Amino acid sequence: MAANSYSLLQVVTKCSLQKPSRPTKLEHSRNPLSSTFKPILLRELDHFPNISLDVPKAIKDASFNLLEAFVDFICEFVDQPLLPSKSNFAPVEEMIEGTTVGIVEGKIPDDFPEGVYVRNGPNPLFGGLKSTRSIFGESSHMWIEGEGMVHALYLNKENGGKWKALYKNKHVQTDSYNMEKDRKKPGFLPAIQGDSNAILLSYLLNLLRFGVTDKSLSNSNVFEHGNKYYSIAENHMPQEIDIHSLQTKGNWNILSGSWNRPFTSHPKKAPGTGELVIIGIDGKKPYMELGVISADGKKMVHKADLMFDRCTVCHEIGVTQRYNVIMNFPLIVDISQLVLGGQLMKFEKDGYARIGIMPRYGDANSIKWFEVNPCSVFHIINCFELNDEVVVRACEARQSVIPGPSSSINHFDKFSKWLKRETSSTNGDSHEFTKESTFSRVCEWRLNMKTGQVKEKKNIFGDEFVMEFPFINENISGFRNKFAYLQVVESTEVSGSGFSKFGGLIKVHYEEKKTFNMDEEDELIKAEYHMFPKNTFCSGASFVPKLGGIDEDDGWIITFTHNENENISQVCIIDAKKFTEEPVAIITLSSRVPYGFHGAFMPLTS
Repeated sequence: MAANSYSLLQVVTKCSLQKPSRPTKLEHSRNPLSSTFKPILLRELDHFPNISLDVPKAIKDASFNLLEAFVDFICEFVDQPLLPSKSNFAPVEEMIEGTTVGIVEGKIPDDFPEGVYVRNGPNPLFGGLKSTRSIFGESSHMWIEGEGMVHALYLNKENGGKWKALYKNKHVQTDSYNMEKDRKKPGFLPAIQGDSNAILLSYLLNLLRFGVTDKSLSNSNVFEHGNKYYSIAENHMPQEIDIHSLQTKGNWNILSGSWNRPFTSHPKKAPGTGELVIIGIDGKKPYMELGVISADGKKMVHKADLMFDRCTVCHEIGVTQRYNVIMNFPLIVDISQLVLGGQLMKFEKDGYARIGIMPRYGDANSIKWFEVNPCSVFHIINCFELNDEVVVRACEARQSVIPGPSSSINHFDKFSKWLKRETSSTNGDSHEFTKESTFSRVCEWRLNMKTGQVKEKKNIFGDEFVMEFPFINENISGFRNKFAYLQVVESTEVSGSGFSKFGGLIKVHYEEKKTFNMDEEDELIKAEYHMFPKNTFCSGASFVPKLGGIDEDDGWIITFTHNENENISQVCIIDAKKFTEEPVAIITLSSRVPYGFHGAFMPLTS
C-alpha cells in the first residue's frame, strides 16, 4: 500500500503540474477538476497499476497522516436521513451471544430438516449510511454498501423430538470492517454514487490511504461449497464463516495465486460434478473472467478470459448440464466516464445486450452469443437445455435501478419524486428513469444453438405485481424447472438506492397456463400468491427441500418477515404445496432483523 500511495501521489502531482490551456472562470466554478485536467489524469491513471516504489515506513506513515488530515479538512461525513417508513432499513447492534426463541405459532413440521436458516444483508457501522460533502460536491453510500451482517436461525430437535430454535447475528469481519472498527469512525469515502468530481476524489483518496477504492462489503449472499460456508458480495473475495458461531475465519485463500479478483455473489454448482462456476469483473482488462473450482473447493480446475470489450456489471451466472450462461448487458462501470464528468456506473439504454452460451471448460472463442433487446438483469431464475435450445429464465427490467438518479444534497427527496413519476417522461428525455421501467418482472429467452434464433417472452404472467429475488429448489438448478418463487414488491417506499419492501411471495407454475389465446405468444402462465399482513414485509426467502421428497415442490418456503406496525421480526415457514394457505409455523424473534438480501437454508449434521 505504501508503494501505491506514493506512486499515485506522483500521478496526481504530475497532473497538477501540467500546463494546459487556461480554463475560464465559469469552467472552474462548475468543475474544480477542469476538463483540461481530466484527460491528463485519465492517461496517467491508465498507467498507474504498473508504478511501484519501495517506500520506507516512516514516509508511508507521514503520507498517511497527511492524507488523513487532508480528508478531515475538506470532507465532511454527514448522516443520511432515514424516514419512519424506512425504519427497518436501520442497522442493529451485534449480539454477544444467541438467544433461544420460545414463541412459535403453529408447529414446525416433524419432517422439516434440522439446520440453519441464514440471511445476509447491509448493516452499516456508525449508526447508518453516510454521505460526504466537499468543495468537489457530494457522494453518498447506497444501502447496498452497508457492512454485511448475517442473521441465523438454528432449528434443532431435542430428545423427544421437540424443536429448539436459537437466533443470533454477527457482522462479517472483512479487512475493511476491522480497519474502520479499529478507527472508531468512518474511513472510506463513498465512491459509487454522487457528483462525478466527488466520486473521483473519493476513488483517489481511498486508494491512496487504504490501497483499495472501496470497502469489502460481504453483504449479498451466503453459500456452501466443499463443506465450508461463505459470505459474499462481488466487490471482494468471499469470507469463510463458522456456520455455528458466525465468526469470520478470513478470506477464502484457497484460490490465492490462481484467482486475483472478486467473484459473483451467485456462484453456481455445476449439475453432476458439483464444481463451482464463478465469474469476476474488473474495471480494467480483462474485464470479465470465468473460473471453475473443484467440488472439494481446493483448486481452480479451469479459468478463461471472456475477452469483453467493456466492464459490464454481471451479478449472476447461469449453468446447465453442459454450459455456462453469461449475461453481457449494458450496465457499465467505466472510470473514464467518471474522469470526464459522468457517472462511474451507468446503464446504457442504447447499448448492446447479449447472452453467451459457453461449454463448461471453454474459452472466449467457444462462446455462442445471442443478441437480445437491451434491458437490465440482476438475477437469473434458472437455465436448462431443451432439445436444441438453451432456456434462460430471469428477472428483467427495461432499465437499471442502480445507480439511480445522480446524487445531491437532497438525494432522498429527489429519489422519492423519481419513483412517483408517471411512466411517460414529462421533459422529452427518453433516457429518464421511471418506476415502470426500472422494476423487474419474469422473462424467458429460448436460444436455439443450431439456428441462432432467439425467442423472447416478457412479463409471462401479467402486470399485476412487480417481483425480484427469485429462488427455486436448488436440487433442480440447471435442469428444467416446473416452479419458481419470487418476492413481490408491494411498497414503493425504498431505501437509499431503489430497493423496495416485499409484501408477499409468488409461486410460478411454468407448466400450467392461466389463459389460452389463439396466439401462443400471448399465453400467460399460472401464478399463486402468498401475501403477508398489511405493513409486514419479507426478505431472504429460500426453498427448503423435504428429505425424501418426490415432487419438485415437496418442501417449504422459509423467510424473515418484519411487522412494521408492531416492530416485530419473525421467521415464517410456508408449505410450498399449500402455498396460499397460512404459514405452518411463525417463529417470533427476540431482536429486530433489518431488511436484507439473499438467504439460504443449510442442513447441519452437528
